[in-house]
Amino acid sequence: MGLPPGKALRAVLGETLVELADKDPRLVVVDGDVASSSGVESFETVHPERFLQMGIAEQNMLGVAAGLSTLGLIPVVSSFACFSVGRAFDSIRVLIAQPGLNVKITGGYSGLLTGMTGQTHQIFNDVAIMRTLAKVTVLAPADEVEARQAVRAMVATDGPFYMQVTREASPVLFGDDYRFEIGKAVRVREGPDVTLVSTGVQTTRVFEAAELLADGGVEATVLHVPTIKPLDVEAIVEAARASGFVVVVEEQSVLGGLGGAVAEALSDRYPVTIKRLGIQDTYGESGPNELLLEKYRLSAGALAEDVRSLLSRRRS
Repeated sequence: MGLPPGKALRAVLGETLVELADKDPRLVVVDGDVASSSGVESFETVHPERFLQMGIAEQNMLGVAAGLSTLGLIPVVSSFACFSVGRAFDSIRVLIAQPGLNVKITGGYSGLLTGMTGQTHQIFNDVAIMRTLAKVTVLAPADEVEARQAVRAMVATDGPFYMQVTREASPVLFGDDYRFEIGKAVRVREGPDVTLVSTGVQTTRVFEAAELLADGGVEATVLHVPTIKPLDVEAIVEAARASGFVVVVEEQSVLGGLGGAVAEALSDRYPVTIKRLGIQDTYGESGPNELLLEKYRLSAGALAEDVRSLLSRRRS
């Protein structure tokens, strides 16, 4: 039995921003002509006077957001990750990150499952890029429960943020009693045989993979890392101690993202064997979600198979 179905994080983003704007007149949304796709169309409907449509001009959009923040407003930037990070990186670096301005950047359509948009609209290194920028906090919530809390925490906390927002509906991992905290990772499963570390919506598939592994007698610890920067190094070290063997799984490139961050942390604090599963050194493509997850070995079933194989090779 898998996890229960839930909402798309883009829908949660729009709903939560509307709720926050009802109470805080400083909140504005700056959009790059993707409101109907990124989830903020609901904000435009309810608060049209605080919705700024910038068109397909992402570098300018980030510059406008920077300027708005200097006036005491809280701008939330709405665009696809490939545009808000890929096209506008220099604007982020110079105009937002270096002065540490209070701008909240969302990366819609993050990851592999982007509605069959293909290579041009898929970006697998946005986390790797954004975590290299000083002063920028990087978030990747797992489900609608965590996403709602993460948006609230991001808006309430001063400074530049980047948050991944996925397109597709995703399962619910957390209950109503869950409390998100910036900079804190959370164990969602305990097991002595292997430590699985993941982030974003991919954690739901990793959790389901751990359940499949348990059916075969392998008990895994699953550590969810919703804040990739600043990284919860203590939680990662503690989880690594649980098994002495860490497998990092992410719906991102294996180069420079969460896997790189975990490897950096453990090499300093608790050197253990680390394997990284995710998008290899390649680009994506169009296709149905299920087929893409299978091809790139990110489905629960594929992950369970690959972790079993890694454990077998390790034991031999």
